[in-house]
Amino acid sequence: MDRPSHPARVPVEVRAVRARADAPAAALDPGASPDKSAAMLPIDLRGKRALVAGISDDGGFGWAIAKALIEAGATVVVGSWPPALGIFETLMSRGKLDASRTLSDGSKLVFEKVYPLDAEFDALEDAPAEVRENKRYRERGDFSIGGMAKALEADFGAPCLDVVVHSLANGPEVKKPLLETSRRGYLSAVSASAYSFVSLVQRTGPLLRPGASVLNLSYLAAERVVPGYGGGMSSAKAALESDTRALSYEVGRKYGARVNAISAGPYASRAASAIGFIGKVVAWYGASSPLPEALTAEEVGHAAAFLASPLASGITGTVLHVDKGYHAMGLPHDVEAKLPPA
Repeated sequence: MDRPSHPARVPVEVRAVRARADAPAAALDPGASPDKSAAMLPIDLRGKRALVAGISDDGGFGWAIAKALIEAGATVVVGSWPPALGIFETLMSRGKLDASRTLSDGSKLVFEKVYPLDAEFDALEDAPAEVRENKRYRERGDFSIGGMAKALEADFGAPCLDVVVHSLANGPEVKKPLLETSRRGYLSAVSASAYSFVSLVQRTGPLLRPGASVLNLSYLAAERVVPGYGGGMSSAKAALESDTRALSYEVGRKYGARVNAISAGPYASRAASAIGFIGKVVAWYGASSPLPEALTAEEVGHAAAFLASPLASGITGTVLHVDKGYHAMGLPHDVEAKLPPA
């Protein structure tokens, strides 16, 4: 399939502290040429194709990452959960997401392809009959991770991917403390939120072009206690980060690709609202972080675009915290006000 054409747009840029572009070069540096004074490092992903697995609406990090990659010139294909895919397609076709789809040059975000994806299943035969026969699944074809990988190869050949983003997580017992989590709930959280990344990399690895970038989304609960984030989800995120390091070696040696994680701060997406108190967590981060402003999805998208770009060619096996610095804090800034009098 031919890639859709996009109007020319200014690439996302990573700039050092720069003088005004219209300032005379001699005033900046007597020996500098005008070209040197205006030098910049672009995040230029033109000619690259990205797969973002885990987009079903415009409200989460997956959407923001896809949008940033497109702003940088990439084309994006998407894996979307079948039960939500019909609504997602309807919202897109009826223009309900047009505001979110608007890019910096005024054009509209367009996905090159949208595939059905339920990342709890490596192959179609792994899905129980009641799932395969469900009306939201049965007309979608092979919705497994392996099925999506086969569809990608059929549509675009191999290799065909420069960026793979895993933006998937689910814990059916996330509101339960670990002490009350069942074996089934725990293993389900790890399967959907961590092993799905391993499976995705296994099956898309042969589709990776040299120098490709593979990313996933983690959370601070992988390394610190976050009360209320239960059901095995903290264990799943810890496994995800450990697998990021192990896969950085294996994927680097086998495919010449990089593997990194973004540990994002809390964000009140529709999915995150499932834990029930996300607004309080966001407020706590704002009161306790070195940078008190609330995290935006765009900031996570920009970090992902950087990690996906050649500018990050030396970075792999890394967990990048994008959380306004909260991870660096040992105590909140106003700890004395929060403690009872001595």
